[in-house]
Amino acid sequence: MTRNIVISQSMYFPWVGMLEQIRLADVFVHYDDVQFSRGSFTNRVQIKTQNGIRWLSVPLKDLRLGQRIDEVLIDDRTDWRRSHRDMLRQAYGKAPFLKDMLDLVDDVFAKDAPTIADIARNSMLALASYFKLDRPAFISSDALTIGGASSERVYDITAHLEGTTYITGHGARNYLDHDLFGQNGISVHYMNYERTPYPQMHGDFTPYVTALDLVANCGTQGATFVHSGTVDWKEFTQ
Repeated sequence: MTRNIVISQSMYFPWVGMLEQIRLADVFVHYDDVQFSRGSFTNRVQIKTQNGIRWLSVPLKDLRLGQRIDEVLIDDRTDWRRSHRDMLRQAYGKAPFLKDMLDLVDDVFAKDAPTIADIARNSMLALASYFKLDRPAFISSDALTIGGASSERVYDITAHLEGTTYITGHGARNYLDHDLFGQNGISVHYMNYERTPYPQMHGDFTPYVTALDLVANCGTQGATFVHSGTVDWKEFTQ
């Protein structure tokens, strides 16, 4: 019996590729007790508008070097939620499922979320629930009380959760110790993103925008476009 483990930092209203990983997971670990990285997708995401790509960025409060993701506070001195909602409403004003998308956003914004990890997790869970992809068990890495760093920690978490396969995005190619997993009987698979085009407003299709775009354009039927598989690490890295 296989048991797929996905371990990923949380992202704010992530792209469809994150939903692809969630779909394949038996256990999804929010890996938010690690250092926040400026320029990551933890607190920002792209949306597609009639004037091109725009960014939604959650403002951060007193960010310090080395701070963990789950320690980074949101700066609520401005009404950034209203700003993000207005940008989404304007960008997708003519989309067939605008109401679904705005209702989802409103539900996320209504939840208490003092840190960027909180709102990023809430946004991911809301998208997974909307597309009925919330089958996995979702847990937080800090709840596992497993120390260490890099490949060793990822391996220890996977083994602790009795995973038979660790599924990851492409970024792990540059640092993951694949042999550590293989020597201990755990397979490593990389996402084989299909980036399947779906009906999308505002010109040529791009998959690299928030999954709210899929909600607004396709509604719940958007789940049919979330169907990527994986490829073994040896094939992926050859």
